[in-house]
Amino acid sequence: MAIEPKTRPPKKSAKSRDGRMSLGEHLVEFRKRIFRAILGIAIGSVVGWLLSDQILVALSSPVSAIVDSQGRVASLNFTDISEAFDLRLQIAITVGVVISSPIWLYQIWAFLVPGLTKREKQYGVGFVLTSIPLFLLGCAAGWYVLPHMVSLLTGFAPADTTAIISAQTYYSFVLKLVIAIGIAFVMPVLLVLLNFAGIISGKAILRSWRIAILVIILFTAIATPAADVFSMFLLAIPMIVLFYSAALIANVHDRRKAKKQEKFDSELVVP
Repeated sequence: MAIEPKTRPPKKSAKSRDGRMSLGEHLVEFRKRIFRAILGIAIGSVVGWLLSDQILVALSSPVSAIVDSQGRVASLNFTDISEAFDLRLQIAITVGVVISSPIWLYQIWAFLVPGLTKREKQYGVGFVLTSIPLFLLGCAAGWYVLPHMVSLLTGFAPADTTAIISAQTYYSFVLKLVIAIGIAFVMPVLLVLLNFAGIISGKAILRSWRIAILVIILFTAIATPAADVFSMFLLAIPMIVLFYSAALIANVHDRRKAKKQEKFDSELVVP
């Protein structure tokens, strides 16, 4: 009796013939992307830990300037036995997330790309390539106005008092301020993305210029001291320019889209 040779089962491909993936394959791909993203953040966090001393000195410089500007005693304090370690760990993770952003952003993009159309991929690439530099520019602007904010807020205390600031609370304040201004710089890119997706028109963006400028002025007035008008306008001008740039790009896109539609409609007309 002849023994038939065993045949190996065909290897499962990552995608089916039509390019689709099963739920199990999606989960495996998701786990792989998550692992690579976490590994990148972990390596970046090690770098952040090594730089935590220099970062702490830079963070404490606005507090040290209070002594000269207001003539009062001011210092960062650690109110808990583990607060110094916790603060360094938070700084390390924050730096790790920032410097490893190209890695984890790529992993997110690589996971989403198979389910996107060609046009959506183009929009996504444009959004990522423009939003990251603008976000970093906004963070730099937030770092610029930080000393003014610290001086303004601590200046409300009576002159004969001491500014004893919790290091943990101070770091949370700095992080929120810098990230808030960074996100504000990205908002015009989001307007362009919504326009390209057909959700909002360029004319609608331009019609809301009064509200946009009012919001920008209020935002910059809160982020900078009322007496420092120069810093306020220095922060507001690039945000206004970005808003009008977004409106211009959206209007140009709408005109091109309208011309293509008009040409397509004319071709459909039977002579």
